[in-house]
Amino acid sequence: MEFFVNELKDLYWAENKLVDTLPEMAEAATSAELKDAFEQHLTETEEHVARLEQIFGILGLEPDSRKCEAMAGIVDEGDEIISATEEGTAQRDVGLIFAGQKAEHYEIASYGGMIALAKTLGYYDVADLLVLTLDEEKTADALLTEIAENQANFAASNEPAED
Repeated sequence: MEFFVNELKDLYWAENKLVDTLPEMAEAATSAELKDAFEQHLTETEEHVARLEQIFGILGLEPDSRKCEAMAGIVDEGDEIISATEEGTAQRDVGLIFAGQKAEHYEIASYGGMIALAKTLGYYDVADLLVLTLDEEKTADALLTEIAENQANFAASNEPAED
């Protein structure tokens, strides 16, 4: 149970960090589709925060967070991608997609583990809430893959190399 609560705090920090970060990613994106994907996922991420707060309540705890080093690193890497790529390029979009998918994959792994733990601990109502979030994370990841495969990767391959 202690591990479960600590991971819950970790996810709460990570989701709140993404609420702060996704608008920056949307602003940095070049294609309208990628901007829309980040903006749509921001709305979902705000719901993820609310669900985590609901889970804390179910457990009789006040919402609390502890720094998620993994997400902090992924966000820092995303900031570096924005700095290292030229504004208005598909190359920047490719980098943003990479950063976004790294965040999604971390969350998919985390929520999957948390669902299993919640069920083991007998918190089936908590598991049900976590499944909703996991499904949204998987959908966001699939959308980023679709944008990469249908436009960003090809467009970036046709741009001149950056210095």
